[in-house]
Amino acid sequence: MVRAAYSLVLYLLSPIIFFHLWSRGLKNKSYRGRLAERLGFYRGQLKPDSLVLHCASVGEIMAARPLINRVLSETPNQTLTITCNTPSGSEQIDKLFGDSVQHIYLPLDFPGSVARFLEKLKPKALVILETELWPNLIVKSKQYQLPVLIVNGRLSAKSLSKYQLFSSLSKELMGSISMVAGHSEEDLSRFKQLGLDDAKASATGSIKFDIRITDQARKNAEKLKAQLASYDFVWVAGSTHPKEHEQVLEAHSLLSKNSNSLLIIAPRHMEQFKPVAELLSGSKIAFAERSKNNLNGQPVLLADSMGELMTFFGVANCAFIGGSLIDRGGHNPLEAAAWSIPVITGPSYYNFAQIYPQLIAKKGCIEVASAKALSEQLQAFASEPEQALRQGQSALEIVTKNQGALDKTFNLVLKFLS
Repeated sequence: MVRAAYSLVLYLLSPIIFFHLWSRGLKNKSYRGRLAERLGFYRGQLKPDSLVLHCASVGEIMAARPLINRVLSETPNQTLTITCNTPSGSEQIDKLFGDSVQHIYLPLDFPGSVARFLEKLKPKALVILETELWPNLIVKSKQYQLPVLIVNGRLSAKSLSKYQLFSSLSKELMGSISMVAGHSEEDLSRFKQLGLDDAKASATGSIKFDIRITDQARKNAEKLKAQLASYDFVWVAGSTHPKEHEQVLEAHSLLSKNSNSLLIIAPRHMEQFKPVAELLSGSKIAFAERSKNNLNGQPVLLADSMGELMTFFGVANCAFIGGSLIDRGGHNPLEAAAWSIPVITGPSYYNFAQIYPQLIAKKGCIEVASAKALSEQLQAFASEPEQALRQGQSALEIVTKNQGALDKTFNLVLKFLS
């Protein structure tokens, strides 16, 4: 009954949902493309009996990359379908995996759209990364006798309280899930409070720790580093958001007064490339754009490209991870830590509550609360490079210490394919 009410509300909100997609298309035309897929209508034939892996957007795709590569290499005869929700995610899937995977948008969670998706695709199993708990998708998958596996599962106390407002729907959801491979026992405890059976819970750790820097990434970083030889200090502000861009630029303005430094600012979403460029122009800060390859001694490089964040971390002395100086819960710091560079975060990192405390405890990550504090920490790293190197090594040690979740997660997935 509650799920029926949920579906009714979705239908009532559908004009707003599609207006939102259409309006986002003003900044990114890709949001207006493939709208039929949002309703479960797909062109051409889709290969059936595939393993479906759902990754919401770019961050989840990058986190799932080691798992995807493992599936492709060790089960070459198994068709893999990757779904996502965003154009940037779609672009990243095409860039990383090309024709080796089948890619479509996950439909909106209308009952009819989900039914068409399942009928068209006829998948063998559904793997959902992290906490994309769409009620109709998960419950209908069970009705179609389709195993549903949540991997890299995490559930914050904040999210738990929201799900508990709809306890009967949450219980139906948990009863339709085949297995949750969670970050930790703490995360699994929260899933169990929503009604997940003990037998369906497995603490595997986070596959985000099982990151590997590819040879190509190292080559790309070395090539870029040669172009940056004139700078004394390079830092990356990765996955930044509106109201955070300004703080990052303020911190860099303070830093650059005392050093020949470069800021590489990489907004979280591609539709923010233009607003950040306008912000830089309005602030009369000289900047280059990665897409134009016009860096010539400017103090700021706008990373208006997708999929290069690993390369940027590879040339940096330290990294600030966005979504943390505003209330967004932070983003993944492990790509930076894997390069053995120290990380800086704001106070909001609840989305990675199993990761940041470990890094902070070992001083692989420093927490700051303002643009001024960010600038002071940057100046400390710039003036004491050996200390920065030691703290970067501590960050890498945390990554290495926590690896192993990939093997456990992959083995669980294999069970649902047999």
